[in-house]
Amino acid sequence: MADFDLNELISQSDVTHPLVVMMCGVAGAGKTTFAQKLEEKGFVRLSIDEEIWATHGRYGIDYPIEKYEQLKIEAEIKLRDELTILLEKKTNVVIDFSFWQQKRRNEYKKHIEAAGGEWRLVYLKVHPNVLRERLRIRSQRFDANAAFTITEEILNSFLNGFEEPSGEGEFVIETKSDTY
Repeated sequence: MADFDLNELISQSDVTHPLVVMMCGVAGAGKTTFAQKLEEKGFVRLSIDEEIWATHGRYGIDYPIEKYEQLKIEAEIKLRDELTILLEKKTNVVIDFSFWQQKRRNEYKKHIEAAGGEWRLVYLKVHPNVLRERLRIRSQRFDANAAFTITEEILNSFLNGFEEPSGEGEFVIETKSDTY
């Protein structure tokens, strides 16, 4: 990803409207790392994982595993409301979600436009073997983005269910190495 120019992505926006960058990719693709680079450039970063971590704690430790899906729904509702407020304030935002379904991507695009913003969809396309290695390393960390281990079975489920964006106005960043 080092050869991708964030300034190019940002400079293509209309300065009269807030810009929302929608991250898209499978777990381990580098969405959070990319989003943090935008955060350094003044974007507000919205993350379901970090919202759950901040409000409910650790997966399977501070709350039961079976509550996770409901907590994800609640966190997304809260962050979507926050997105609307940030757009009203003309604030640039990066949404650090996976956006694995085209339907959800389209819903957010419409929401962003209706609230006076413009969007950029950044798809981080990473080879499954690179994802496996990244997730193995990530599982050794202790933070919101490593809240639970992505097993081979879960990764395969993610890969099989992922709806790759095509013709949606996406910026594709293909990564074939294990670096972010």
